[in-house]
Amino acid sequence: MIYKVLYQENQIVNPRRETTKTLYLEAESIGKARMMIEDNTPYNVEYIQELTGNSLTYEKEHADFKLTTFDEEK
Repeated sequence: MIYKVLYQENQIVNPRRETTKTLYLEAESIGKARMMIEDNTPYNVEYIQELTGNSLTYEKEHADFKLTTFDEEK
């Protein structure tokens, strides 16, 4: 599955819409996607959305769509 993750780069500062960033991630489930982010980044995850069908097509065509990968050895 492909997931769209909305996050803040810093866990200490209060989240603000203006500083929310997006990454795209392939994982088996939302839980695994969250664990991958927590294990590999200092990000504060706001929301994880599964992308399928038209939503995935739209993101690929209209966003800066690039799958984020993490080193499996961590």
